[in-house]
This record gives sequence, structure tokens and C-alpha cells, in this order.
Amino acid sequence: MRKDRYVNLDPVFTEKTMNHFNRWRQERARKAREKDYSYIVPNVKPDLTYLHHNRTEPALTWIGHSTFLIQHSGLNIVTDPVWSTQLALHKRMAPPGVAIEDMPPIDVVLVSHSHYDHLSVSSLRRLSGSKTILVPGGLKSKLQFKGFMKVKELEWWESVTIRGLKFTFVPSQHWTRRNPWDMNKSHWGGWVIEPTAAHAAAAVGQSAVEVPEEPQVGSYDDRPVVPSSPVIYFAGDSGYFRGFAEIGRRFKIDVALMPIGAYDPEWFMGPQHVSPEESLQAFLDTKAGWFVPMHYGSFKLADDTPKEALDRLEAGRGRLNIPSDKLVILPHGETWKMNGSHHEG
Repeated sequence: MRKDRYVNLDPVFTEKTMNHFNRWRQERARKAREKDYSYIVPNVKPDLTYLHHNRTEPALTWIGHSTFLIQHSGLNIVTDPVWSTQLALHKRMAPPGVAIEDMPPIDVVLVSHSHYDHLSVSSLRRLSGSKTILVPGGLKSKLQFKGFMKVKELEWWESVTIRGLKFTFVPSQHWTRRNPWDMNKSHWGGWVIEPTAAHAAAAVGQSAVEVPEEPQVGSYDDRPVVPSSPVIYFAGDSGYFRGFAEIGRRFKIDVALMPIGAYDPEWFMGPQHVSPEESLQAFLDTKAGWFVPMHYGSFKLADDTPKEALDRLEAGRGRLNIPSDKLVILPHGETWKMNGSHHEG
């Protein structure tokens, strides 16, 4: 049943007062002189031939921010579609890894919540394909009003199966708003993508994708190899909370897509955005096999820089004794072919 207002699992305070914003503004002015924004997340030329022909192999391509192209079990899946060049006054720091006009036809779109850096209606319109849009509770009517009819709305722990893949909407700790009147009137969360038992068994015997021979770009052959039909967790936006452990108890996650940016100042951002160290702890809580960082390097939403986020991620990994090969750090546009296969040019 749709709720008038959605809440988090724990009674955290995510709403901010003018005093909070004034304190942040004063701190930002002092810190601005010390910040180095010279590092830009690199872009590589995407392997468009592969992306348009792949219908058998699990593969992950980072577009930027929280937007990924996930290819799994014959489906092309996009998370949090945002190809915008600007958010309010913030220009994009690096271009999308794959231009929207170069994207393959999309079968499923996963939306974590309604914030503009996670849901761009114009980007959604421009994606080709007969896409089914999966959204949190309270958001379906907004998209239908915009003309999107293939929308399914889920509450926490609800699932829908599409062509052998099961999509479950899972909790996060966050909030939502798109206008002055809809504060927390739609929900927020993450998504777990898992094959059904029959589909997973069939995937074991599938052959590698065949594509026309040409030089391969944008994919590294030395990436780690994951199961042939992996379970993928897309965390969306979240502060650190007990829900990560519960997600880990309910699912056997292979790959976790975890946010690491927009955390500074932590006294302000903490309830709704994990720091890199908290993101690593959340990864351990979920018991996932591999960690892919996201939500950094595209938009300047807080006072942290992309380099700071990556440096703290690496330092935290060392302190927590997480093996280095468990972190898969992608440039924009790179495709991680998860089962390790490749074709020769």
C-alpha cells in the first residue's frame, strides 16, 4: 500500500535546517582553498561493438555517477539514468562513459530514488528500447504523468521477475524530494539482481558472445572472474545502517556497486551518504565478493574530491585487510566482462 510519507529503518534525521546550510557554507569557504579538483576520473573509448552484440555474457559498464549498463542473462539494464551535462549550478566533471545515442536498446531501468542526480526524465526518454522501469513506492504515478506506461512500483523486499532475472527492491538510508511539496512521498532503496534457479543453470552452458572481429577497447582482460550468472547488488544512495547486514543475510551477493562520494562534511552528509570507509564496512556487511565504487567523479555534490574518495577507499581497504583484487575500480566507459572472456582483434 502506498504511504503518505516514507521513513528509514532507524530514526535518523535527514532533513536540514537553514542553520545547517549556513554552517556548511562557512566551512566550505574555509576549505575551498585547500581542495584540489585537478584529478578527473578517466574516460576510455567504449567497446560499442561488444555492447550492442552481447546477449550472453554478464558485463558491467560504468557510465558515470550511479549510472551503469549491466548486461545479464540477455537483458540490457540501466541503473539511475542520468546523462545530464549539468545539475543545477554543477557542471558535469567528466563526460558519460557511453554517449546516450550510442547505448544499446534497454530492457530494464532500475531507479533507486527520485533525486535529480539519480533520475533524469530527459535521459530516460532518450534511451532506446522497450524498457520496463522499476521504481520505488510512490514514484510510479510521477513517471506515468510524464508519459511512461511500463512502470512497476515496488516496496522494500518486493520482487519482480523479468525474463529469468529477479529484481528485488531492498532498503537504504536516505530521503527523497523533487519539488517543495513531495518530501519523502516516494521511497528510496537499492536493487538486487539475481537469476532464477532455472536460468542460472542454463547460463552455465552458454557459449561466449560472438561479435565481429575488430580491436577490443575499453575492456581489460585481467579483471577478476565472477560466477557465470552473478548476483549483483546496486546500493543506490545510503548512509551507513543495519540494513546492509540484513541484505547480506538474505542474498548471496557476488558484485556490490557501492557509493563512495558526496560525504564531506560528514556531520552534514553522514545520515544519507556513506564515507568511503563506511562503504567498505557495508561491503563486508553484505558479504559480497567484489566491490565496484560509484557516486563520485561526475558531479560536485559535496566538498570531497574524486581523488580524496579514492585515496580514502584504498587506505580503508588496507586497514580492513580486504584483498586489493576485490576492488574493481572502473574508468568511465570501461566494460568489465565478469566471466573473463574476450575476443581477439
